[in-house]
Amino acid sequence: MRKLADEQREDPSPAVPTGPAAASRQRDAFFDNAKYLAIVLVAVAHAWEPLRSDSRAVTAAYMAVYAFHMPAFIIITGYFSRNADGRPERIRRLITGVAVPYVVFQVLYTFFRRWIHDDPDIPVALFDPWWVMWFLMALFIWRLTVPVWKAIRWPVPIATLIAVVASVSPSVGGDLNLMRVLQFLPFFVLGLCLKPEHFALVRRREVRLAAVPVFATAVAVAWWAAPRLRWTWFYHRESAQELGASMGTGIVMTLALFACAILLTVCFFALVPQRRTWFTVLGAGTLYGYLLHGFLIKGGVAWGWYDPTWLNGPPGAVVVSLLAAAGVTVMCSPVVRRTLRFLMEPSMSWFFRRAGSTGTRDTGGR
Repeated sequence: MRKLADEQREDPSPAVPTGPAAASRQRDAFFDNAKYLAIVLVAVAHAWEPLRSDSRAVTAAYMAVYAFHMPAFIIITGYFSRNADGRPERIRRLITGVAVPYVVFQVLYTFFRRWIHDDPDIPVALFDPWWVMWFLMALFIWRLTVPVWKAIRWPVPIATLIAVVASVSPSVGGDLNLMRVLQFLPFFVLGLCLKPEHFALVRRREVRLAAVPVFATAVAVAWWAAPRLRWTWFYHRESAQELGASMGTGIVMTLALFACAILLTVCFFALVPQRRTWFTVLGAGTLYGYLLHGFLIKGGVAWGWYDPTWLNGPPGAVVVSLLAAAGVTVMCSPVVRRTLRFLMEPSMSWFFRRAGSTGTRDTGGR
C-alpha cells in the first residue's frame, strides 16, 4: 500500500491495482479527477488551434484555457514529485517513466511527421522536443532539481525570479526547450511546496461559489484581449524581445500571467469533484493521453479533417471539442495503458544494477 501511494506522489501517470475497490484504497480520487480534467483541457485546446484564426470566440476560449491548463497539470506533477531524490529506485523510475517514453515518442513523432508531410528528411532531434514532447523533457530536468528546491529558503520566489529573467533573455535559446522549462518552473516548485491542507482550502464551498464568476470574467477578458494580445505569450517558449516587446513589458507579462494562472488554477481545483466518478480511473493514464493525442490532432490537420467550412466557428469548435475529449478519454483508458505499458512504463530490470551492487570488487582497502 505504501509503495503504491509513493508512486502516485511521484509519477504523473503511475500504474494502479485493478478494480475500483483497490483503486479507491490506494489513490486520492481528487487528484485523479483533476489530472483527467486537465488533460482533457489540454487536448481540447490543442484541437482548437486550427480554428482560432477564424473565430474570435474560439480564440478567446483558447486563451482562457491556455492561461491555466498546463500550470494546473504541472502543479499536480510537482506535488507528486515531493519524494523525488537521488535514491536508486527513484532514478530508475525517472528513467523508465520519463526518459524512456520521451525518447520513444520523440522518435515516433519524427517518423509520423515524415509520413504525414511526405518529408523523409525531418531529423530525429532528441535534444529538440517537438510540440507536446517539451513536457517530458521539462519534467526530467525539474525532477533532477527537486533536492535543490527542498534545501533552499524561498523556493517559489527564486523559481519565479528565474522564470522572469528567462522571459527577457533571448540567449536562452531553443535547445531542450529550455525557455519553457524555466518559465514553467515556478508552477512545478509551487507544487513541491504544497501540502494536503492547501488543497483542502481551495475546495471550500465559498471558493467553489466564486470559481464560476471568476472563470466567466476570465473568458470576458480573453474576448477583449483576443484581437489585441498575441496568444504566443501563453506558450512561454519565447522571450519578450522575440515577441516584439520590451524587457519591462516582458517582466510585467510574465508576472501577470503567473498570477492569472494561479487564480484560475485555484478555481479549477475548486470545481474538481472530490469523490470517485466514472472518470477517476482515467486519471492514472493521463501521460498516455498526453503523448498519444498529438497523433490525432496533427494527423487530423494533415488529413483534411479541419477543411469543412462549417467547422470555422463556435458550433464547429463544440464538435471538435467533443471529439478531442472523447479521443483523449479513450487514450487514458485502462485498455490502452495495458497495451502500451511496455513503452510507457518498461521495467528494464536488465538495464539497472541490482540493489546493493556497487559494480566494483571489495579489495579490502588496498
